[in-house]
Amino acid sequence: MKTPELAIIGGTGLTSLSGLEILREENVGTPFGAPSCPLVFGRLREREVVFLARHGKNHTIPPHRINYRANIQALHQAGARRIVAVAAVGGITAEMSPARLVIPDQIIDYTYGREHTFFADGLTEVTHIDFTEPYDTGLRQRLIEACRGQGLDAVEHGTYGATQGPRLESGAEISRMERDGCDIVGMTGMPEAALARELGLAYATCAVVANWAAGKGDQAVIEMAEIERTVRQGMDKVRTLLENLEV
Repeated sequence: MKTPELAIIGGTGLTSLSGLEILREENVGTPFGAPSCPLVFGRLREREVVFLARHGKNHTIPPHRINYRANIQALHQAGARRIVAVAAVGGITAEMSPARLVIPDQIIDYTYGREHTFFADGLTEVTHIDFTEPYDTGLRQRLIEACRGQGLDAVEHGTYGATQGPRLESGAEISRMERDGCDIVGMTGMPEAALARELGLAYATCAVVANWAAGKGDQAVIEMAEIERTVRQGMDKVRTLLENLEV
């Protein structure tokens, strides 16, 4: 088996990939501890890929407890050079309606207390990365082309607001985020994107809008059962996208 250069990180609703021919699973150690679960190596339509369930195999790790450094380091050690990160998000602006796919191009970090960099200890010099464009332009374009090619209803831009979780946001917080320019809200986008950039990995996100964010849409209260139904619909689109992604 060749070293897979494409990694897929599955979020809520995507803890496994139907259509993935599993070749092996591997427990991986890193200098930052263990990743969320064993890496799954396989073929997706004859393409070699490595898959990691961000929240663990049984979806038991909340967003603020994910070992993001170990996850990204493990994929890097496995030979991945490009990462497609799948995430379930809330829709803030009018375009971001439930079940739509979104390929964001910007991000705002509202998280706190997370281990957010590899450049912390034992340095010979202070290290900075350019984060002007937080998502890899080329990989984003490939995702967009795959969506267009399959006729998927995708928004090709947007700003992802990353919150701490695990609770959902208040109506006032969402209003503030909208004023800040956020289009969608999720809990796992950071520090994942920045860590990938620190290791020189091409990283892009495919987000599934699971629900209207607090204070948006017609529902006074966000219903978790409705979110689960919508995520299932959206993840079917994601699987189609991944199966037809050319990288």
